[in-house]
Formats: sequence, structure tokens, C-alpha cells
Amino acid sequence: MCGVTGWLDWADDLRLRAETVRRMTGTLACRGPDADGVWLSRHAALGHTRLAVIDLDGGLQPFADAEPAGAVLAYNGELYNHRELRAELEAHGHVFRTRSDTEVVLRAHLQWGHRAPARFNGIYAYALWDARREELLLVRDHLGIKPLYWHRHANGVLFGSEPKAVLANPLLPAELDAEGVAELFALPAAPSAGHGLFRGLHEVRPGHLVLATRHAVRELRYWQLESAPHPDDEATTRAHVRALLADAVERQLVSDVPLCTLLSGGVDSSAITALAAAARERQGQGKITSFSVDFPGSADRAPDAWRTSQDAPYVRAAAEHIGTLHTSVLIPDDDLLEARDAVLRARDRPGWGEMDASLHLLFREVRRRSTVALSGEAADEVFGGYPYFHDAPALASGTFPWLHGRTTPAALLRPEVRAAARPAEYTEAAYRASLASVPRLDGEGAADAKVRETFHLALTRWLPPLLDRVDRVSMSVGLEVRVPFCDHRLVEYLWNVPWALKAPGGRAKGLLRDAVRDLLPPQVTDRPKSGYPSTPAVRYTEVLTARAHELLADPAAPVFDLVDRELVRAHLAEGRPLPSPRTAPNPVGGLDHLVQVDEWLRAYRVALR
Repeated sequence: MCGVTGWLDWADDLRLRAETVRRMTGTLACRGPDADGVWLSRHAALGHTRLAVIDLDGGLQPFADAEPAGAVLAYNGELYNHRELRAELEAHGHVFRTRSDTEVVLRAHLQWGHRAPARFNGIYAYALWDARREELLLVRDHLGIKPLYWHRHANGVLFGSEPKAVLANPLLPAELDAEGVAELFALPAAPSAGHGLFRGLHEVRPGHLVLATRHAVRELRYWQLESAPHPDDEATTRAHVRALLADAVERQLVSDVPLCTLLSGGVDSSAITALAAAARERQGQGKITSFSVDFPGSADRAPDAWRTSQDAPYVRAAAEHIGTLHTSVLIPDDDLLEARDAVLRARDRPGWGEMDASLHLLFREVRRRSTVALSGEAADEVFGGYPYFHDAPALASGTFPWLHGRTTPAALLRPEVRAAARPAEYTEAAYRASLASVPRLDGEGAADAKVRETFHLALTRWLPPLLDRVDRVSMSVGLEVRVPFCDHRLVEYLWNVPWALKAPGGRAKGLLRDAVRDLLPPQVTDRPKSGYPSTPAVRYTEVLTARAHELLADPAAPVFDLVDRELVRAHLAEGRPLPSPRTAPNPVGGLDHLVQVDEWLRAYRVALR
């Protein structure tokens, strides 16, 4: 994958700002270790770092139209239907200079204008400057798999694949206001769409484009879910889901560099791995490589409601049945501690602590042997696999179902900070706004309408931070992760499949399980949902606890400009876990968040406004 950044300024001559543009571009070096480039004009500047995956020699960027004063593109992504689009564009008279999907994106815009993204199947976030129209387009894929941030300044726009690229320009200082505090402490597990956390920073929303001209900056939607009656019976639905998923996986195997799968032993990742292996066999290619993660002492850990079983036995069963070349990556405590700073720098914000650190270390090992990995991410969102889909009190709670019965880190805020951020009111307003955006189906019963709401919340609030986590952590080591379950054709189809067909007989993800049953051993197909593993890291907890006590003793610790010092002191003295930003049960989650917020405020020199 790649890194994209740039600057639009109607009052300045950006040809004189090359050093700043290069500094912005340099922050994204990890996203594109293979090449980098900068393109400058009077009012627009684009920067790009490249991870070469397709057309290794011909896809250098920023990519300019052959015509003088034409269009220039900085593109991060993969178009899985670029061959079909290339043929269609050639029929319109376009002549291509490369094999890259980058050129397909540019020429699609030359042919179809702002309607081009609606034709794309893939993962992408890009900036296109059209000198003839004097307009900048910032575009993000249907589900928001690839990130793109932007900031409107007095005379134009700054943008970048990650906040660090935008923050490298002095026009955007690193500041946190009351709304950012509410996002960070009240909604850390499901942030608001389009909110960039830092004051004045936005994210291009999934399925949207931002159009910037001399006179205005507008956000336009090019894709959204549409509700309609589902016409297919159970057998037809199952067959169609299988066909869509198989096609998505096969399209996403296209790569000019080594490719693998991430295999956790659940039905999601196992289905992706099995379909990938079958496609490679049809193509006459060798066995597929797969990777999993494990921790010392994990076999001795008791199961809980979120983590119902250990991965290792199911990983072995799936790998042996499918016939993959499998590697289990074992991650000790000390490695987790060493990865903390790298993860914070990758995410540009406090994240999920040791779960992020272990993911970083897994991806780092995967990257030693592969450049592209296929993941089972998003299956729970589109098929309804999370516990809250099946928890009646949570669904009826009048808030985001994953918050039911939970205390967020907002409970630790200082009284004056809580009064300014108003976390309870902010959460309620966010929930009401989310419900207002649900595409309704006329005549749908109350129970089905509630399930539809929950799926929409899962897709628009719960899924984005998961995708962001995977992108940012993987790209910090130069690994591209593809997510076949996010193919927008599959999501569109499943959106209108009734709950009775998605969970036949009350079986969570029963539709998916039945659609791939012939590919997997029964124990894997019917394995209950088990969340991403959190490590039983004793030393990790000890080190963080010691760090928290050091913060309590430091009168200048910036985290206590936001958090009530005495409340934290009381929790630690009484041995009570601090409120966690995660929904998965983990006694160290809140402690991790406290320490990370302090580390983030210091590292990014965040000013409070």
C-alpha cells in the first residue's frame, strides 16, 4: 500500500514550499518503503510514498496525465476490477502507458468525473488535482478501509493518509478540544465518522469524496447502503453469499509480490484461507502461506465471554485441513513493552495497548516473508457475530449496544473537564445521529428494524476503528492487509438478508458457516466466536502499574490535566481496574489507556483548548 499527502493553497506559491511538502511526505515513509515522490505546482502540491504490489516498475507516483496542465494523482490502494475498467476505458479511446491500477483510477476520472469512484471495487484513498478545472478531489473507498485525513485552513486544504502527515505542516497545530476529549474518553471504541480527534482535523468518510475549489469545500456521497426486501430463499442466499465471497477472495489474490493469509482458527479467517487455497490450486500455484499469533502461557488462561477458547488447536486443524504452509508467531511480554512506542507513532492516538502491540509484532514477522496478507476482518459486522447482536438487554439499552453495562474512561475525567466535554450528552447525541442515518425499510417489523439498526451501527461505528487499527499497524511495517468481507457487493447483499437467514436457528453467523461448511473441518466451522487474543502478560501489567504510580508522583504529568488524579490513585490503592476503552474484558485495558494518553500528549506536544 502507499502514503498520500499534499497541500492546496490559493494564496501561496507552493513551488516555494517544497521542503514542507517533503517533510509531510517523509512522515509516511513506513507506508511506502519502495519509492517516494513530490509534485509541485503554484496552488497544489502532492506527495507520495509507495509500497509496490502491482506493476512494480510502472506505478511510480504522483502520476500525471500525459497532457500538459492535466490531472495528477496520488493514490493509495488496490482496484480489484482494474482489468475490466481498463478494457472499458480502452473502448472509449484511452491509451495506457502502464499496467498499474493507478493509471486506471486517473483515466476513470478523466472519463466519468466525480462518478468514477462508484465504479470501483477495491480499497483506496487518493487525492486528484485537476488543473483544468482547478479542483482537488479527496476520495475514500466504500467501507473506509484505507484512511485519508484533511484539514481546511484559511486558504485551502491540507491532507494525508495519516494525521502525522498533516501535522507536519505548521498550518495545523496539535490541539485537543472538548469534542476531542469526548471522542477519546467517551467513545474510544466507536469514534464518530469523519472525526480526526485533533482539533480541526477531519477524516474523509467512507463512500464519500471531498471536493475543494477556489470557492468552497464540499463533501459528496457516492455510495450508501439501500434497504429493500430480500427476494431469495435460504438455499439461494447461501449460494450467492458463497459466490460473492469466493469472487472477492480470488480478485484479492492478484499481486506481483508474496501473499499470505492471517489464520486465527475461527470460521472467518479459515473461510478466507480455504477459498484462497482453492483459487491458487485452480490457477496452478503452490500452497498458500498462513500466520497466527500466540503468547506464552495462553493455554493456561481460563475462557471468558469474549475469549471463549484458545486459538492454537483450531489453527492447527484448519491449517492441516486446508494444507497451508503455516507459522505461529509467539510473542513474549518484553517484546510487547518494546513495541508500545512504535504502535503509538503508528496510530497517532491512544489505541488498544497490548492488543495493538501484539498485532504490530505479528505483522512485523509476517512482513519478513510476505508483502500482502488476506484477513477475516469484518465478518462479524456483516454476518452479526458479536455478542451484542444476541443480547436483548444490550439491544434495548437506548445506546450503542457495546456500551451497555460498561463504564468508559470518561468516568475518570476531572469535574471541570467533564463539564466542558459533557461525555454522556455527547454519547447520546452521537447515538441519535447514528440512528437517524439508518436506511429504513417500509413495513419492516420492530424486531427486524432493531436488528437493521444494530447492523448499521456495527458497520458505521464499530467497524471503522477496527479497519483503522489494522491499516495503521500493518502499514507501520509496510504490510498491505486486504479484507474480502468488506467487498461492497457482499456488504450490499447481506444488508438486506433477514436476521432469520443470517442466524438460522439462532446460530451466530449461521449463514456464513453453512456457506463454507464443505471447506473446513466441523470443529472450525462451528467454533463459537472468540475475540482477538489479549495476552496474559504479567510483566506487562507490572510495568504499566509502576508507570502509573510514577505518573501519580509527577506533578507535571499532562494526563492529569484531563484525568482526576485522586480517582486514579483510589482505583490503584483499592486494586480496582481502571475503566477501559475496550469492550473486550481485560483488567489492564484502562491502565494502558491512562499511560498511553500521557505518552501521546507528550510525544505529540498536544495543547488543550
